[in-house]
Amino acid sequence: MSAKRRAVFLDRDGTLNVERELIRSPDEVELLSGVTEGLCALSEAGFALVVITNQSALARGWMSPDELTAVHERLSTLIAESSVQLDAILHCPHHPTEGEPPLRAVCTCRKPEPGMLFEAAAEHDLDLAGSWIVGDAVRDMEAGRRAGVNCLMVRTGKGVQECSSMDPAMVVDDLSAAARHILANA
Repeated sequence: MSAKRRAVFLDRDGTLNVERELIRSPDEVELLSGVTEGLCALSEAGFALVVITNQSALARGWMSPDELTAVHERLSTLIAESSVQLDAILHCPHHPTEGEPPLRAVCTCRKPEPGMLFEAAAEHDLDLAGSWIVGDAVRDMEAGRRAGVNCLMVRTGKGVQECSSMDPAMVVDDLSAAARHILANA
């Protein structure tokens, strides 16, 4: 039996790509500076790269599943241009109070719940204790804490405001700095 692989779980908006109110079109996906360099370093070190993202725009009816798929395909393509492959992109389509059932629901996958991390760990045989989450919001850090992974918040996207509530040892400037921190502490 092979050893479980370590992973870096990545929030999408504000961590990998420029934070916008709502990204509905692939043309709106713009990677943040340092993202591909950071992902390359993590991939070369053997980490699985898993995007986990809340996408309640589906529950709210603001975008269709096909539009979300096109956005995620564009994100994967932009990252692949640097010879890096994402292992998975998982999303939570739910919202607890808006939209119609079954998407209007309290679920275990909407961050800060850890459901997407547990799902990815089961599907890809990942070692949660040896893994990390990198995000720009307190809810990302809480999901990581609940799943038992190491946590880093970036000062991009929502992290510009939300990092003040975090332990400074858990805050880095961007994904490139996160990769350096992870590799130095792995």
